[in-house]
Amino acid sequence: MTSKQGVNVLVAGVAVVDFVFRVETMPDRAEKYRALDAAVVGGGCAASAAVAVSRLGGHARLAARIGSDRIGAIIRTDLEAEGVDCHLLRSFENMRSPYASVLVDNQGERRIVSFRDPDMPAGASWLEAEIGDKFDVALADTRWPAGNLAVMAAARRLSRPGVVDAEPPTGPAMDVLRAASHIAFSALGLRDLTGRDDVAAALQEANRLTGAWVCVTDGPRGVTWLDGGKARTVMPPGVEVVDTLGAGDAWHGAFALALGEGRGELGAIEFANTVASLKCTRFGGRAGIPTRAEVDVFLAGQPA
Repeated sequence: MTSKQGVNVLVAGVAVVDFVFRVETMPDRAEKYRALDAAVVGGGCAASAAVAVSRLGGHARLAARIGSDRIGAIIRTDLEAEGVDCHLLRSFENMRSPYASVLVDNQGERRIVSFRDPDMPAGASWLEAEIGDKFDVALADTRWPAGNLAVMAAARRLSRPGVVDAEPPTGPAMDVLRAASHIAFSALGLRDLTGRDDVAAALQEANRLTGAWVCVTDGPRGVTWLDGGKARTVMPPGVEVVDTLGAGDAWHGAFALALGEGRGELGAIEFANTVASLKCTRFGGRAGIPTRAEVDVFLAGQPA
């Protein structure tokens, strides 16, 4: 199924640059190590989700905050090259843009050390005035509560899907979660919100707290959601995992786009699972996010 022409996804949250190093095993001593491979690539939950939307045939508009520094210039240039609309990507003078150092081992697992300027303005009054109504679905992470809330509130006001990528800490983003129509938690995010290890009980508690449709993404363990109050799980297609960095972000972008295309939640989960799995087969963070054509080719080769 190809993307419907004109599906617009408004995305709000964090945009960074990732310095990615592939290592045989994770360092455990205070000494020098040599990387097997390396990449400098754009990252961040919201920004990478926006790139996924664009590569999958949608129209992504990103609202985020960066500094007026060299890192910020890299972030903006990279996103524009991906076809992401950056009119709501605001640069602040004398602020430092966010970036991260990422280690990826031979099993594809990663460790991330990130930096975000603590003095970056937190408000979003400028965004509220510029959101408008030219979007079909909204997506937000939990990294910028004021901006995330502005976007979710706009989606609710216009009766359009509002999806939140919920990672810890969830406490500062409770207003965002309550404004969403759909919340896709990471396993850590769901546990952070509910304090529960049992997935079904945690999802029921999350639904009670937020009133939203809820699911949890958990890598190779699949995506679990509530269907009539009961937990159901959809497993991802089997692939050879090379690098999981950016897979969750790709999942959220694909899920939001699929909702905007009119798919139901189950169809959106299945599509997003495929996109995230294909991303995992490639090193380099979001550089490995597939195009719609690549997804279609993969699905055409799967058994009916």
